[in-house]
Amino acid sequence: MNRTGIVRDKRYMSHWMGDYHPEKPERLKAVYEMLDEPSMTGRFVEVTARPAVREEILLIHAPRFVDTLAATAGQEYTYLDPDTQTCAGSYEAALLAAGGLCQAVSLVCSGDLDNGFALVRPPGHHAERSRAMGFCLFNNVAIAARFALESLHLKRVLIVDWDLHHGNGTQHSFEEDERVLYFSTHQFPYYPGTGDFDEIGRGKGLGYTLNVPLPMGCGDGEYLAVFQKVLRPVALEFKPELILVSAGFDIYEGDPLGGMRVTTRGFAALTRSIMEMAQGCCNGRVVLTLEGGYNVEGLAESVKMVLLEMAGVSKTEIEELASNADQDFLDVIMRNVREFHHAHWKNL
Repeated sequence: MNRTGIVRDKRYMSHWMGDYHPEKPERLKAVYEMLDEPSMTGRFVEVTARPAVREEILLIHAPRFVDTLAATAGQEYTYLDPDTQTCAGSYEAALLAAGGLCQAVSLVCSGDLDNGFALVRPPGHHAERSRAMGFCLFNNVAIAARFALESLHLKRVLIVDWDLHHGNGTQHSFEEDERVLYFSTHQFPYYPGTGDFDEIGRGKGLGYTLNVPLPMGCGDGEYLAVFQKVLRPVALEFKPELILVSAGFDIYEGDPLGGMRVTTRGFAALTRSIMEMAQGCCNGRVVLTLEGGYNVEGLAESVKMVLLEMAGVSKTEIEELASNADQDFLDVIMRNVREFHHAHWKNL
């Protein structure tokens, strides 16, 4: 059994963007209720969320942007972009989301935990240096990666983003930084319109952005094959000291915003794939943070499967699912990846 930490705090549910907004408090409510089921209680280490301090937020975001979000605290409604608003409790929730993830990273890197999952909101991977967008306020995973580099003195961090949407903000945070490898699978073309194969970083970070845009309809087999054939060899060559995961559950087969077909078992297998990579390069140090996922029941059940995998309660067979991938599809993906990355990663 692994010592798996979970970050949860009822204050995350104080962030509210309207009754009909898909990124709603009920998402976490369902997940937290699942954690209190008899089969789940006592299996996980509770990690106390803390607010990120200003210096941590400024590792990624511009001071003026931080001040703008801080000014929304206590305000009933603030419009930030067509998809993103705040209420009186949003700023506190956003600080706790970034800080809670950083706390989990600290505990995993110190060896107090084997791995962890920050069950937080608002999500973060669309947030840019000076802009909130796509339901996201602060870029939680980017802040945590930079925190690991600057405060915990790690040399290399891998960010894996399996959310339905491309993490434009995360990519832009590290495009010129060879210490962070950003890997993303995402439905393409789709919001926010970024993340094509030819976006590979620049300057010192050239080759350290690896995008695998996918067509609508991909399921367990396609995702597992991409993780095993593309991500795994690159990850083992990069040798990260920590793997962070932007875990979006909007690739679930019943998600109202998505067009993918990943099952709950598929999420367990993706987690197992990443855990095996981590065992090969960073002593199993993996921390997930919640991004999207808007089918509330599917979200809770998928998170459950992921957590059971992380804790070592289950061990899902990867190769069986990966073998179901459409081979012609996989050949096209590999050809495109190699076209842009063969010069950067010899394992490809």
